[in-house]
Amino acid sequence: MAELSDAGLVKLARKGNQDAFAELVELYKDKVFHLAYRMLNNRHESEDIVQETFLRVYKNWDKYDENQKFSTWMYRIATNLCIDRLRKRKPNFSLDAELNDQDGTADGYSLIPGDNRTPESEFLLSETQQIIHQAIAGLPAKYKTIMILRYLQELSLQEIGDILNMPVTTVKTRVHRGREFLRKRLEHKLF
Repeated sequence: MAELSDAGLVKLARKGNQDAFAELVELYKDKVFHLAYRMLNNRHESEDIVQETFLRVYKNWDKYDENQKFSTWMYRIATNLCIDRLRKRKPNFSLDAELNDQDGTADGYSLIPGDNRTPESEFLLSETQQIIHQAIAGLPAKYKTIMILRYLQELSLQEIGDILNMPVTTVKTRVHRGREFLRKRLEHKLF
């Protein structure tokens, strides 16, 4: 398909063009997966979220407002699905259980070009990342979602507000409180 913008692809997809929808899925599936993985810390659940997100997008084209960005609408769907999933498993939530699914982070390090790291520095880096990952996993859902969207998905405060349907001032407050929560959790573990 010729180089079309998101808006062009969305218009075609809404008219039933399967190729345009497939291209939208191709463009965003990894981003949705990373968002879901950061929120759920489980590869299989994240894959389910990706499928469910695009299924809902496809079924709800009539609810999409063309005045807003497609990515914002899609992230809202994915975020809400993740929050629903977290709520459902909350009674069984355990920080220890989240340590079992570490295969995604190990792959990322293997792709980084060599920089003369020693086995000891690799271990320390891995351990530090694991501590940070546990701290993020321990955030209350209202902060966790915002911290992931802000710092891992690198979305603006306005985009986060649009996705979560809340004022930018509330987003700023939750970013601040989320950072404070992480700082308190990490200050004794990392320093």
